[in-house]
Amino acid sequence: MPAKRSKTVTVAAPAAAHNPGVALRALRRQRGWTLAEIGARTGLPISTLSKIENGKMSLSFDKLTRIAQGLEVDIGELFSSQPPAGNDAFSGRRSITRAGEGYAIRTENYDHLYPASELLNKRLVPIIAEVHARSLEEFGELIRHTGEEFALVLEGAIELHSELYAPARLEVGDSMYFDSAMGHAYIAAAPGRCRVLAVCSGGESHLREAMARHNGADAARPAPRGARSRRAGED
Repeated sequence: MPAKRSKTVTVAAPAAAHNPGVALRALRRQRGWTLAEIGARTGLPISTLSKIENGKMSLSFDKLTRIAQGLEVDIGELFSSQPPAGNDAFSGRRSITRAGEGYAIRTENYDHLYPASELLNKRLVPIIAEVHARSLEEFGELIRHTGEEFALVLEGAIELHSELYAPARLEVGDSMYFDSAMGHAYIAAAPGRCRVLAVCSGGESHLREAMARHNGADAARPAPRGARSRRAGED
C-alpha cells in the first residue's frame, strides 16, 4: 500500500458560537470528566487538550475526530449550539440544505459536502463528494468505516476500488451499494469534474474519523453561505 502523504485542506474561520474548544469543555464538564480522562480516551496529551479548550491551538481534523470518538458524540456536536440529545428525542424533524451549503471538508483526494449538517445523530449520512485522485497510487490507503454505503454518480465517472473486488467503473446514473467496512476508494475516471452522492449508515464521527486516518487530513469546517476561507495551519 502506498505511504501516507501529508495533506492540506481549506477551512473557514469558525464563528465563536461554533468553537470546538468551547464545546469540548462543556461536554467534558457535563460528564464530570477531567482532562486526564479525556486524554486517556482520545490519546491526546493533557497540554494539547487544555490549549484546544482555551482556543490556543488550531484543531486539526485528526484531533477533531479523535475527540468526537473519545467523547462518543457525533462530530457535529463540536460545532453545534444545539444541546446533545438521543435519537429518541427527535420526531418529525427535517432539514433543507441549499446548493453550496453544508459542512465541508476539503482534501487533495476529495471535497466532501455534508448536507443536513445541523441535524445530529442521523441514522443516514448523505455526502456529496467531488473526487480528485486519479489513481490508486495518488489516493493512498483505502478508507474503511462502519456501516454500509450507497454511491450514485452525479457527474463524470468514477472507478470504485475495494479490497475484495476488482475495480468497477461507474458512469453518470450508475450506483453501487456496498459494505463500507471493506477498504474502498473513489477514483476520478473521466476528464473534468467527477462527483458522487454517497449515503452512509453509521455515525458521522466514524465517517470523518476514517477521513482523518486516510492520509492525515488536517482540518474540517462548517460551510455557511458566504464564509471566508483560509489555509489550515500545521499542528
